[in-house]
Amino acid sequence: MADEPLVLGIETSCDETGVGVVRGTTLLADAIASSVDTHARFGGVVPEIASRAHLEAMVPTIERALKDAGVSARDLDGIAVTAGPGLAGALLVGVSAAKAYAYALGKPLYGVNHLASHICVDQLEHGPLPEPTMALLVSGGHSSLLLAPDITSDVRPMGATIDDAAGEAFDKIARVLDLGFPGGPVIDRLAKEGDPAAIAFPRGLTGSRDPAYDFSFSGLKTSVARWIEAKRAAGEEVPVRDVAASFQEAVVDVLTRKAVRACQDQGVDHLMIGGGVAANSRLRALAQERCERAGIRLRVPRPGLCTDNGAMVAALGAEMVARNRPASDWELSADSSLPVTDPHVPGHAHDHDHVHEISKDNLYS
Repeated sequence: MADEPLVLGIETSCDETGVGVVRGTTLLADAIASSVDTHARFGGVVPEIASRAHLEAMVPTIERALKDAGVSARDLDGIAVTAGPGLAGALLVGVSAAKAYAYALGKPLYGVNHLASHICVDQLEHGPLPEPTMALLVSGGHSSLLLAPDITSDVRPMGATIDDAAGEAFDKIARVLDLGFPGGPVIDRLAKEGDPAAIAFPRGLTGSRDPAYDFSFSGLKTSVARWIEAKRAAGEEVPVRDVAASFQEAVVDVLTRKAVRACQDQGVDHLMIGGGVAANSRLRALAQERCERAGIRLRVPRPGLCTDNGAMVAALGAEMVARNRPASDWELSADSSLPVTDPHVPGHAHDHDHVHEISKDNLYS
């Protein structure tokens, strides 16, 4: 185990300051400082507030992660950081911190993709990823079906949301129902007490002529909002639990149906589900049911590893080191729209050599 790469990962794509420490595929520490409570009164994430929160939390969270892992910063084999996609200002805080630590420590720097990290985190729980891996990533900002023959260099988009992401739809419906922010956890909880068949909400992009792997939740969101408004206009009480259950069922029905279909079409016998919405209990249950029926093995990390965290970034960074992928150079910058086809942002060969050269004169004390 001591021969496996020891990597620190920094995640600041949205409102969580996440710092993880990983040795190979073993998680040593996962420290998180969240600013979600600060954003709750605004009903969503405010980019400037998120950036300032990252600035305040960065150094204490890194120190906590190293302490929890029981390692010294000098022992690290590399520093990995989310370079994109995400909120530009928030990403810049993480990238700047990673570059500073990497330069001071004389360690290679790896700018990695947020979405690829969400896939790679499953290695920390279920061991090395099969190749290729089929992944369904669902969060507040993304709903994507991805095929990854090599998580460090080859990730292919199969389908994606054409409007609202699944998590975004959860937040918007929670707002209409006056349930607060974030909406996912509270809708999941209320749905357990409701009837998922009570209201026939639409399933977007499931027609025979619709794109096989793309998602659309905007029409569903509008349908649910209008149904609620009609009830209120008629002076009737809104059955919140039934609405939550029926809405949630419409979302997870489409997600799981398309994911299983992609596996069957591509001849992949397993499915990995990640992202914040993967913590949803009904999504997990329905995915398990449909995968078992189709002979597909389901891999879903525990809820704490599904939401944004530094461990997932460290996991992908460790894989980069293990496979001798080129490090990023000092010109690495944040890319709020970094395509998923770029699992990481490599530098040039001479830049990689330079990263190792500065280790001779360690600046960190």
